Amino acid sequence: MNLQQWHDTGNYFDFNGHQIFYRIEGSGPPLLLIHGYPTASWDWIKIWSQLTEKFQCITLDMLGFGYSAKPKQAYSIFTQTDICCKLLEQQGVKACHIISHDYGDTVAQEILARHNENSLAFKVCSLNLLNGGLFPETHRPVLMQKLLLSSLGGLLVRLINKKTLAKNLHKIFGPSTPPSEQEIDEFWHLINHNDGHLVMHRLIHYMVERRENRSRWVGSLQCSNVPLRLTNGMLDPISGAHVVERYKQLIPNADVICLQDVGHYPQVEAPQLVLDSVLTKITLTQLSKVHVIMMTQPLHTQIENALPITYSQTMLNIS
Repeated sequence: MNLQQWHDTGNYFDFNGHQIFYRIEGSGPPLLLIHGYPTASWDWIKIWSQLTEKFQCITLDMLGFGYSAKPKQAYSIFTQTDICCKLLEQQGVKACHIISHDYGDTVAQEILARHNENSLAFKVCSLNLLNGGLFPETHRPVLMQKLLLSSLGGLLVRLINKKTLAKNLHKIFGPSTPPSEQEIDEFWHLINHNDGHLVMHRLIHYMVERRENRSRWVGSLQCSNVPLRLTNGMLDPISGAHVVERYKQLIPNADVICLQDVGHYPQVEAPQLVLDSVLTKITLTQLSKVHVIMMTQPLHTQIENALPITYSQTMLNIS
């Protein structure tokens, strides 16, 4: 599937007068995929088809991203969470697994906080986190991010182009897994769509929100009974090995998969490793329920119907 087909087979829904692009495909347990900054739902394309074989995959371009509306207004993680929740509620989802990355991790943390408060219309069954600023004290933004957040941000966005994007992507991808020219073209198309580059400085306010809401969002991970896993590219300069170290310090019984030669976009750089990690975590989550619920099938049938547990060993370290 190419990017145009991705768009043409998607849909839109209205959120407070803004059109939000989303895609739903596959059958099985619902699985919500939440993208990062500054890209879009297309980030999941390399693992999408395999996931749709086992799940009802639901993804979206959040407000200000990709093919969704890009109003020149203030943006908030709380609003993005409201959008994700509305989409799930409109689809009648009562329970779902979640995969998130980067900016999407923070949205997932707010979803988890609401889950812990019993204020959601659906249940979170598991959360698989990829590289992201889970802890503001360990987030190491690159220079471009710092400038976008500064008073110069409104001027800087007018100078951003595909060449600027390519330079910054090469800094955060692993040296042996750089973005291809086609991937850079696709990323830029989605950022530039509807002049989206002109709101990048508004979207990056999430860095401030992370500091302001640290207790709530870090606490959501520490206090939740939802099964969690962090699958992390260790060579990421923004949220690599240093985030893993902090995660192990703060999160009880930390479940971490370390991708040794991978940078900030593991689902793009090492899709099979991410797929193996996610499927295994969801499988283990499903099998664990065998011990706490009344089974309607024999145990051997439950196991046969579960997802296969597989790992690719290259670049993989289980902690």
